[in-house]
Amino acid sequence: MDKSPQALIPLIVQAIYDKKGINTMVIDVRNVSTITDYIIIAEGNVDRHVVAMAKSIDDAVLKALKEHPAYSEGLENGDWVVLDYIEVMVHLFIPSFREKYQLEMLYSQGKIMDVAVQESSFSAQVRAE
Repeated sequence: MDKSPQALIPLIVQAIYDKKGINTMVIDVRNVSTITDYIIIAEGNVDRHVVAMAKSIDDAVLKALKEHPAYSEGLENGDWVVLDYIEVMVHLFIPSFREKYQLEMLYSQGKIMDVAVQESSFSAQVRAE
């Protein structure tokens, strides 16, 4: 069972896509940050949508890799949810919070990755740009 970021990232991005998450971005921050290797940022329409995406990610990763996040925060109110899988950190926002905190700018020196999703399947492939 491959628990590497290359296995984890496609599962997370696909779960976001399947739950109709928008504006998903995957950033390789290995040369920028010591906190994590990859950051995934996405947004949902409202707080309930953000929480539903977080639960969908947790379910998908648990089913495929038998892993829960090492840490999670924000599930109570849903305006900003963080799921920490150590090497991959997921930030899910409502639009106004994403605009306010602009994490993309904080990690602007990171490398944006292209992640392919499948329309009806639960698998995706990662391709570095």
